[in-house]
Amino acid sequence: MKALVTGASGFLGGALVRRLVRDGDYEVAILARATSNLRDLAEVIDRVEVITGDLTDQVSLERATKGVDVVFHSAARVDDRGTREQFVAENVTATDNLVRAAKRNGTTRFVFISSPSALMDRDGGDQVNIDESVPYPRRYLNLYSETKAAAERLVLASNTAEFSACALRPRAIWGAGDRSGPIVRLLGRAAAGTLPDLSYGKQVEASLCHVENIVEACVLAGSENIGGKAYFIADAEQTDVWGFLGDVATGLGYAKPTRQPNRRVLDAIVATIETVWRIPFVATRWSPPLSRYVVALMTRTATYDTSAATRDFGYHPIVDRDTGLADFLAWLETQGGVVALNEKI
Repeated sequence: MKALVTGASGFLGGALVRRLVRDGDYEVAILARATSNLRDLAEVIDRVEVITGDLTDQVSLERATKGVDVVFHSAARVDDRGTREQFVAENVTATDNLVRAAKRNGTTRFVFISSPSALMDRDGGDQVNIDESVPYPRRYLNLYSETKAAAERLVLASNTAEFSACALRPRAIWGAGDRSGPIVRLLGRAAAGTLPDLSYGKQVEASLCHVENIVEACVLAGSENIGGKAYFIADAEQTDVWGFLGDVATGLGYAKPTRQPNRRVLDAIVATIETVWRIPFVATRWSPPLSRYVVALMTRTATYDTSAATRDFGYHPIVDRDTGLADFLAWLETQGGVVALNEKI
């Protein structure tokens, strides 16, 4: 059996590659640009086939999928930086082309890493213990949400008896090895004293997902014929977002966020920023300092029912929050702390 992993230079993709190599059930190949930094694969790179190429290059995709039994598609444009054309090219067109190449080359399973953001309505509110019956929104929160939803739809539509295609929806993947994810960025702002408290006195709950838990889900989903469906994947615990951030910040020696901006002023600032970031010259060069998407993530409760994943392919979280947090904090120390990590982002 042979597996192809995209996004292997990233946090999740790298963790998945290491797990697949360690388990020994697959020959493992990755598709990576010549400029990709593969430092986090150093311990296994001699047992991995590195195919140099790009998801936007059809020739690369044909080479990468040849002889592959299962594709784990983790690569994506994930932040608020970029134009509509870039998001569509990298999240939708690239996924479509990868699916088509995989089918042509006889791949039998395709696991797509989607996101609950695909279900976040621009003007929506809390989503409490929702399951996969929740429909796609009428208006998407941002380009990332819109294009992840579009990619997820085409992956699920590609499912056939010979080509089992599914989507997994983890939110806010975290854990040791995370160099630039949302938790690291937020803690960096806490360290700098620039993270406002956007809770406004409300308890905001979230279903986070430790990296080893989504890796476990990938491995299980890749070994089952569960095509045509999307699944929420999350930690066993639901997390009080602002309580969690405050406790971690305090443990690292930083003050808890307490400054609460006027909500109307905040909304006006976000609207202004979004207007400026529609200018291609700006959008392609910098990530916005604040966005409607980030505000939604920090102010809306978003918790998920993972019973479908348990029922259909036996998913259970393998890392609890306390163990994951201890490992994460210990790893942070080896990297010089959260400030040093944010300086490299």
